[in-house]
Amino acid sequence: MIQALAFAYAGLAALPVLMHLAVAAGAPLGRFTVGGRFPGRLPPLWRGLALVQAALLGTMAGAVMARAGIGPALLAPLFWPTVALTLLSLAANAASPSRPERLLWTPVLALMSAVALGVGVS
Repeated sequence: MIQALAFAYAGLAALPVLMHLAVAAGAPLGRFTVGGRFPGRLPPLWRGLALVQAALLGTMAGAVMARAGIGPALLAPLFWPTVALTLLSLAANAASPSRPERLLWTPVLALMSAVALGVGVS
């Protein structure tokens, strides 16, 4: 069961990772990130930050997998900070001034939070 939850977290995390990679590549999806501050393409600095966010999400997924005994054990100590960051991201996206961002990422992050907590208590 714990492994299925970890795979669910990783699969859900892949959604914003793909979006951040697309934004970094210049896709006009700004309304789905950073509060919709840039409705089209993000400026170059923000596109670079999208790559950082994608890497962070990948590391977070690795930490959840490690907690479930699947990923590299080196990432296991990052599990609870990952849970905290996931919950903070949920709150931030739920409060986003961008309606498209709220509607898209709040449910994804709610599910990520639930499965991460499930991994934590298993």
